[in-house]
Amino acid sequence: MRGTPGAARVHILCTAVCAALCALPALSPGAGTPWGTLGLLAALYLACELPGRCRVVGGSVPVGAGSFFPLLLAGAFLLPPSAAVLVAVPGALAGRVERPPATARRVWRAAQLALSVGAASWTYAFLGGPATLGGASGGAAPDLPYALLPACATALVFSLVLAALDGGILVTAERVAVRHAWCGLPARSVGPHLVHALAGLMMAVLWRSPYGPLSALVVLLPMYISCWVFAQYHRQHAAHRATIRALVQAVDIKDGYTRGHSERVGRASELIARELGMEESRMEALRFAGILHDVGKLGVPTRVLRKDGPLTPEERRVIELHPEYGHEIVRGIGFLDEARAAILHHHERLDGSGYPYGLAGDSIPEFARVVAVADAFDAMTSTRSYRRGRPVPAAVEELERCAGSQFDPRMVRALAHALDRHGWSAAANTVTSDEEPPGLPHQRAGARGRATGSPGRPGHPR
Repeated sequence: MRGTPGAARVHILCTAVCAALCALPALSPGAGTPWGTLGLLAALYLACELPGRCRVVGGSVPVGAGSFFPLLLAGAFLLPPSAAVLVAVPGALAGRVERPPATARRVWRAAQLALSVGAASWTYAFLGGPATLGGASGGAAPDLPYALLPACATALVFSLVLAALDGGILVTAERVAVRHAWCGLPARSVGPHLVHALAGLMMAVLWRSPYGPLSALVVLLPMYISCWVFAQYHRQHAAHRATIRALVQAVDIKDGYTRGHSERVGRASELIARELGMEESRMEALRFAGILHDVGKLGVPTRVLRKDGPLTPEERRVIELHPEYGHEIVRGIGFLDEARAAILHHHERLDGSGYPYGLAGDSIPEFARVVAVADAFDAMTSTRSYRRGRPVPAAVEELERCAGSQFDPRMVRALAHALDRHGWSAAANTVTSDEEPPGLPHQRAGARGRATGSPGRPGHPR
């Protein structure tokens, strides 16, 4: 566990000890543990995890994504709690990990899953779930739909224990603030785990049927198909992020003053989107728009971007082409969707005096209106070579002053409410590009001075 923080080691050790104590009754003489069922379930889970370590197909198998949780929940339905604890251990210890330290991650995953399955199995037994399965021993049919109630309660406990342990590791290993560690974890996981519970219940019913365990293996086929589809989605999503990262790095290399600015604009855009109640898919596209809003600088000559001193009118016209350059650069990237319009129009103004096309009011795309506010906010709160960044309240006050003429008032209000609720990290106030946000008084002094503009217009049109 070298490289693991001390607090995380304690958290992992405590979880592993609790899991071991839960498993002890199954190992004691005369416990009557159904070793045949336990061994077969553990072997199946191990067989599901091992392909992840294969160099040929390993990339197609998601790690820790929950694709095989129905098998674990079937163990919770079929086994006593002390035996159910052991189902996940061999597979979790032998499974693939993507980042070091590998040993600590494997031990943590085994202990976490063991404790979660044990708690789920105890809940199922407490609610009388085993009696609802029917099966060959009693010759009775499953007691449906009542059998769904203890199964759903089991999934809920499984989900809550997993979320509680995940939050603990975020606090101890990732240094996430306590108030944020558990935010949203249960809400995101309960729905999928309820679906896993239904698949696990189907396995348990077939396992206990006269056809025996072999019939339960039929459920593994759709599980593997869902695993593959889920993995392909994640691989595609990772490719999207890699594309975005490559473009942003290219911009940062060309104009070092923008380093970090793009990511912060993406973050501020996402805060606004959440406040507006946008769907997750649109929220992600908007974050991409914020990150890539200045990608058009790749088409601007480096001598213009890095020029010290005022820009000539011709150089200003070249700079003002960067939204169109950006739109052309990302035109063929299908997953960006609405983000392309934001890249093209994020310098438009509500009163029609912006560029490149002088759009006004609602004719400016919604994403562009969001990114314009996020861009100006980060420009004001970031420290430059010639001035310190403004405090957040002062930046918000300036945005509100320009709302209606330059910025969409609804977007400004959304950002203000989001900042009141979530705050803005002090880490955001770093040195970035030498640009005055549109609509702000010109305050240039010292190095990298640009051409002055009329009041309310940018000195440098970036």
